Amino acid sequence: MTNPRLSLRTWHERAARPLPDGVRGPAVDPAATTVGQVHLGLGAFTRAHQAVCTEDAAAATGGTGWGVLGVTQRSPRVAEQLVPQDGLYGVLTAGADGTSLRLVGSVRDVAYPGRDTGRVLDALAAATTHVVTLTVTEKGYRRGAGGGLDVGAEDVAADLADARAELTGEAAGAARTPVGMLVRGLVRRHRTSAAPLTVVCCDNLTDNGTVLAGLVGDALAAVPGAEKVRAWVEESVRFPSTMVDRIVPATTEAHHAEAEALLGLRDEGLVVGEPFFQWVVEDAFAGPRPAWEHAGATLTQDVAPYERAKLRVLNATHSTLAYLGALRGHATIAEAVADPDLAAVARALVDEDVLPTLTAPDGMDLPAYRDSVLHRFANPATGHTTVQVAMDGSQKLPVRLLGTVADRLAAGAVPHAAATAFAGWVAYVRAASEGGLVVGGRTVPLDDPLAPVLAEAAAGSPEEAVDGVLALRQVVPADVAASTEFRSAAVAALRDLTR
Repeated sequence: MTNPRLSLRTWHERAARPLPDGVRGPAVDPAATTVGQVHLGLGAFTRAHQAVCTEDAAAATGGTGWGVLGVTQRSPRVAEQLVPQDGLYGVLTAGADGTSLRLVGSVRDVAYPGRDTGRVLDALAAATTHVVTLTVTEKGYRRGAGGGLDVGAEDVAADLADARAELTGEAAGAARTPVGMLVRGLVRRHRTSAAPLTVVCCDNLTDNGTVLAGLVGDALAAVPGAEKVRAWVEESVRFPSTMVDRIVPATTEAHHAEAEALLGLRDEGLVVGEPFFQWVVEDAFAGPRPAWEHAGATLTQDVAPYERAKLRVLNATHSTLAYLGALRGHATIAEAVADPDLAAVARALVDEDVLPTLTAPDGMDLPAYRDSVLHRFANPATGHTTVQVAMDGSQKLPVRLLGTVADRLAAGAVPHAAATAFAGWVAYVRAASEGGLVVGGRTVPLDDPLAPVLAEAAAGSPEEAVDGVLALRQVVPADVAASTEFRSAAVAALRDLTR
């Protein structure tokens, strides 16, 4: 017998009967919640992270105006999952000792830009919308080689042309990029409500609020006639920086089966998360916001020390285990960290190279944080795959690993463990590009926006491969590329990995 699909109606019917231990419903009444926040990039991460925190904040304060309009990015898939479910979905929290399931009701509507751009722009412009959040991945910001917005890219240019049309209220096409959607919404907001707005980037970009503000400024500077909008944005729109942390692995059929057995309802929008949750937000808002601090978030005047620690300890170690683990055929991060050789590299990376570059944020014990990170990675219930973590290395490693390398070189030290991590990425690029990387019984292609460039750069002998990748200035900073000591260490490590 097929269980009915999750929706407000079926949930109310199910909630009338006793629920199993570890299962709970939404913390707020979805039917009584109105939209006050727009989220661009409604993937699994935000559904397991920001949307949960927003719901718990509303529950803690009794607020009913913090529902979320979630906007998908590249396809209507999430809309197709959640719209028939009235926005409800489950978060399966997978710990080493068991799982729990909670339903989340803070997502009150879902839109797909391919057909719903006008509706999203109206929501971005509405005076009742106070906060916009984004999780569109590093490559979703369409940055050029110098870090600014790639205004010459075809899809970006089309969005900017539509932003110009928006200045006078002319009809325009579907938004192609997240920044384009945001800028068009800001133009419409300036033309209509002109209400203050806070835009919160939640992606792994260093100083992400400042980066996003710069991209918006680049876009508006490229739109003829948008000078007044740009001045209004500088005065009335805030871009606080943030740091986010929760491992959210891909949802499998096994996860679906487990959740359905617990709930007795089919949930097409199910997401999975580890028990750990962290969100650090710069307390710099233009107007009202959810009381996220009542739901476990940290509001601070300076996100940078938290961000730096997370990027260099957690994210760099995650990437290192992904590349080295995949090269050894390990399908998951848990398998990789259980490999004594790889665990030793991960610990050496943190202890010898990362920790000397960090200043601990208030209340943070960095060695204890290192241990907690490795413990979290060892949780087999999350099933976080090495291939998933390994994607987009050209976007991730500059902020996760190469900053540490630059700092250690500047201090007169040769970062050998970091060189091994770098060599692991080069070896992964080579193997995936050549069709020789097999993980979990399948051949893994190189998934990276610079894949053709990387494949060419990493070809040849270990010396040629390291030199080729070090020469990619869009990835490797000049001070790192110029270090003969780092080059030698990377070549030696790559030779060991490929023999």
